[in-house]
Amino acid sequence: MSDRSYNLPPLGQNPSSTAAGTTPGCFANAPQIAPGVEGRYTFSSPDTPGMPEPSGKTAWDFLPEGWSTYVIIQDSQPLGLNESAGFVVFEQANGTQRYVSFSPGFVPSTQLEFARLGIITPEMKRVAERETHLTPAQVRDEVAAGRMVIPANKVHLGYQLDPMAIGRASKTKVNANMGASPVSSGTDEEVIKLKWAERWGADTVMDLSTGGNLDECRDAIIQNSTVPIGTVPIYSMIIGRKLYDLNLDIILESLRAQAAQGVDYFTIHAGVLQEHLQYVKDRLIGIVSRGGSLLAKWMIDHNEQNPMYTGWEAICDIMRQYDVTFSIG
Repeated sequence: MSDRSYNLPPLGQNPSSTAAGTTPGCFANAPQIAPGVEGRYTFSSPDTPGMPEPSGKTAWDFLPEGWSTYVIIQDSQPLGLNESAGFVVFEQANGTQRYVSFSPGFVPSTQLEFARLGIITPEMKRVAERETHLTPAQVRDEVAAGRMVIPANKVHLGYQLDPMAIGRASKTKVNANMGASPVSSGTDEEVIKLKWAERWGADTVMDLSTGGNLDECRDAIIQNSTVPIGTVPIYSMIIGRKLYDLNLDIILESLRAQAAQGVDYFTIHAGVLQEHLQYVKDRLIGIVSRGGSLLAKWMIDHNEQNPMYTGWEAICDIMRQYDVTFSIG
């Protein structure tokens, strides 16, 4: 097998097929464009004709209030973290130094926050062991840039979770969907499905159960899983209640309970807004996302904005406490 050189882009630049010879699922490899139906060509985003240029911004451009950062161009500074003074200087994987200032006394809670402070966590080291073309420092830098996530709920880490990463610089990942329905399957059967998914190489598993004892089933899946577990929380929020009765308090209560169980990532449908509904009303197939269509119906019935959008900050607080990863729907 031939050696490949994986050169991560400088922070502030995002790889794309037009800028760096990459495709979304295959970092640093030239895109394969093959003839499609009737001689047409198939493209993968961002190569699709008419797509906008990739953004040059990264997570470093969206720091919390009171934070700032810059790359040290001249006159290197002593490396180190000064928590009481609220600044850190660390060496990035490309050899440059980065200065970050933050609120004095800040205590990191998530993989992203540790990465922003230049700290390489045990989970980042494990990802580098599994992604053999990356170093721990490169994993940290990609997480800090917002181009990589490590779905690893703190509770699940206490069970059998083997940390992995999803991102531009990592290998392509495969997700397996499963779940019990009101008329079939149960906890034991779902754990068996999980083990078959792991055996055949699923990198993550989503529990999309809509029936049975949802909490018991979710607990069993998480405690027996070596891969990250995701859910679409709105599915369970409407079990035993009318969609109309859903409100922000119920949403936060459900998210808090699932995060405490150890769910590694949530699909949160905060991207569909009230003002978007006019653009989908005439579509032949409507909104194909089940969660998105449920929230669209809620917005129409209440004539109010999406509660997962208006409650975004409160949702973020819960996600941060347990280090749950967002999958934006």
